[in-house]
Amino acid sequence: MTRFWPNAHALVTGAGSGIGAATALALAKAGVRVSVAGRRIEALKATVAAFGDCVGAIGAIDVTDEAAVTKGVARIEAEAGPIDILVNNAGKAASAAFDKTGAALWSDMLASNLTSVFLVTHAVLPGMARRGRGRVINVASTAGLAGYAYVSAYVAAKHGVVGLTRSLALEYARRGVTVNAVCPGYTDTPLVAEAAANIVAKTGRSEEEARAALAKTNPMQRLVTPDEVADAILWLASEGASSINGQAVAVAGGEVFTG
Repeated sequence: MTRFWPNAHALVTGAGSGIGAATALALAKAGVRVSVAGRRIEALKATVAAFGDCVGAIGAIDVTDEAAVTKGVARIEAEAGPIDILVNNAGKAASAAFDKTGAALWSDMLASNLTSVFLVTHAVLPGMARRGRGRVINVASTAGLAGYAYVSAYVAAKHGVVGLTRSLALEYARRGVTVNAVCPGYTDTPLVAEAAANIVAKTGRSEEEARAALAKTNPMQRLVTPDEVADAILWLASEGASSINGQAVAVAGGEVFTG
C-alpha cells in the first residue's frame, strides 16, 4: 500500500490536463491534499472537481515568471499549508530544424521547460528542507535521456531538468528531501495531439498514421497513458520511495534504458 505523511500537501503544476491532471487526481485519491497551478484557471477547476475532500488551493501562475511564482506559491501555502510534495509538470514542446531554431524559440523552450522547474523548486524546496521532509518530482521526458532530431531546444531543456534533478538530489540528500525525475515517452496527452497535428500538416498523413508513427518509438507499439506516468509519480512521492533519490525513471515501454 502506498503511504504518505499525515496531512501531506502536494502542489502539481500544469495540472489542467494530461499528465498533470492525472497526477493530481491520483494523489487526491490516495488521500493527499492537492493544490494545482497553471495558466488556465477553468481547466484547473475541472481537474479539482473530482478531488472530493482533498482540494488544497488553485493558483493561476505563469511558472516562467519569478515574481508570479513567488507570489503564487506563498498564496497557496497560506491557504493550504506547507508543500510536502512538488510535481513540476508544466512545460511545452515545439519542433524545428536546428537552422530554423531562432533565439526566441530557444528561449521559450528553456523558460517553459527548465527555468520554470528552477523557479518553482526554488520557491518550495527551502521550506521542505527546514521542515526535514519533502518530495520533488520533475516531469522530464525521454528527450532528457536521449537525443531526437528537430527538437534540439526541447531536448536541451529536458536534459537540463535531469541534470538539475541529480544536482539537487545530492545537495539535499541529508535534509529529508528526495528529488527525482520521471521521463515519459510519447504519452496520450494534448501535447502529443499537437505533435500529431503537426505531422499531418507537414506530411499529409492521416491523424491515425501520425499517431502510429509516434507510438512506433515505443517497443510496446503504443502511446503511454497519463495514468501510467501518474502511477510512477505517486510512488516516488510516497514514504516507500524514501531511498530513491536523483533518479530519472523512464516510463516509455523500453524505448530508453537508464542504468
